[in-house]
Amino acid sequence: MSVQELLNCVKKDYQDILGQQLTGIYLHGSLAFGCFNTLKSDLDFIVVVQSKLSLGAKLALLYVLEKYHTMAPQKGFEMSVVLVSDCRHFCYPTPYELHFSNMWREIYLKNPLSLCATESKRDPDLAGHFKVIKQCGIVLCGKPISEVFGEISTHAYIQSIVNDIKDAKAMIINRPTYTILNLCRVLGYLQSGKILSKEQGAEWALSALDSQWRMVIRTALNNYRSSDSEVHYSYEDAVAFCDCLLKKIRKSLELRKK
Repeated sequence: MSVQELLNCVKKDYQDILGQQLTGIYLHGSLAFGCFNTLKSDLDFIVVVQSKLSLGAKLALLYVLEKYHTMAPQKGFEMSVVLVSDCRHFCYPTPYELHFSNMWREIYLKNPLSLCATESKRDPDLAGHFKVIKQCGIVLCGKPISEVFGEISTHAYIQSIVNDIKDAKAMIINRPTYTILNLCRVLGYLQSGKILSKEQGAEWALSALDSQWRMVIRTALNNYRSSDSEVHYSYEDAVAFCDCLLKKIRKSLELRKK
């Protein structure tokens, strides 16, 4: 089954579950940026609904993703359900109704109800996802993006992407490719003002940063684009690169405050 066929199956099931409550389903991430890699990317989408979900609806939406798990890319789905009112009138961090990704699958399999808590939940990552949707998102079904998503402030977007690298020093050892590319796109935005994919962030860094980092960046970019297993890094170089970019990011953030 192709990615498009899989997404169409998810869309049809979600339309059946939500009916008139569904405002739309919007793709972001690598699919929206045009750099999707079946072995390295997940399927990122936001489901926008008119009103709060019942427990039954939440369980049904989660079941759909589990039903298609074996047909999905290796990294699976990343899905959030958000109220249309919180899309039109944005606040940070953004409330959400339901969230699922491969990271939560084991918890879901043990107890699906554990992902369906009714208390107020907020996700700082949604500001970044919404910003990407407004720039290059794809409407899988529903209303146009311009009618659903309001303005996201630059401050909220920066908070969102900086939050995504808060554990970079710990992650650089176990997830070097993801961390290196993420650091590149965060610094790229702070210095260029452009919202970048991981791939675009690496391309920006190759032209903007000192040549001493070229091998680290190029290795991460090649790994991201490849269908093969990751090439091994010099972890000493990867850690040094991480320290350097975190320092540059902190300096860029300080300059913005002046």
